[in-house]
Amino acid sequence: MLLGKKVIVVLPAYRAEQTLAKTYQKIPLDLVDEVLLVDDASTDGTVRVAEKLGIRTFVHEQNRGYGANQKTCYNEALRAGADIVIMVHPDYQYDPRLIAAMAGMIASGIYDLVLASRILGGKALEGGMPMYKYLANRLLTSFENIMLGTKLSEFHTGYRAFSRRVLETLPLRANSDDFVFDNQMLAQAAAFDFSMGEISCPTKYFSEASSINFRRSCKYGLGVLVTGLLFRLWRWRLLHPEIFSDEKRYRLTDSVSTEVLARSNT
Repeated sequence: MLLGKKVIVVLPAYRAEQTLAKTYQKIPLDLVDEVLLVDDASTDGTVRVAEKLGIRTFVHEQNRGYGANQKTCYNEALRAGADIVIMVHPDYQYDPRLIAAMAGMIASGIYDLVLASRILGGKALEGGMPMYKYLANRLLTSFENIMLGTKLSEFHTGYRAFSRRVLETLPLRANSDDFVFDNQMLAQAAAFDFSMGEISCPTKYFSEASSINFRRSCKYGLGVLVTGLLFRLWRWRLLHPEIFSDEKRYRLTDSVSTEVLARSNT
């Protein structure tokens, strides 16, 4: 625990057999109370590796998408009593050793949400980020900062930490089950006035690391633009999108999906 708060790391996994062990071994288990993995119907040995490592694992019986994976991650973390939840991709693209710093920024009460930014350190390209992704990242982030009234260096990192209050408040069930879930979540955090902090994180791009292709990147980019526009129209009270609703039916609950097979390894 950290300052009396239970820290849980969640790993949204899809075909992470080759990188899961390396990621898990870098997690500071002296600080983290529990690690949960949600497998989105991988076709490789991800679940087998997770079980060998002793990670408590939840398996989607059918592939439901990256956003749906996160919904299960956060729901199960809340059910497990988490006060702080840190999402790390198990593809070893992000350094899990930053978990302690990110959790501390939330446990201290300074921030409600913390992002590990690949841009802050200025070495994203050196880490192997493709030029087109770097440029798209910078352009989309600039657009989002204008639309949302924020000043973040990056909106597109997959390494994030949340307080329990954030996960219980945001209408996450209204979000997409695809990759744009990440962006919608940050727009929601801005809408609900949660404080967001950042920490510099080195990036690693290599063949085993997960990465969406150009077509899906374009689809994600369009989703980002739509989310920013919806936020602005919502602020102007011209539209009332579900993703910014405060209705309880859009929040995570303690219900267990019948599509999730729990594999407990304790």
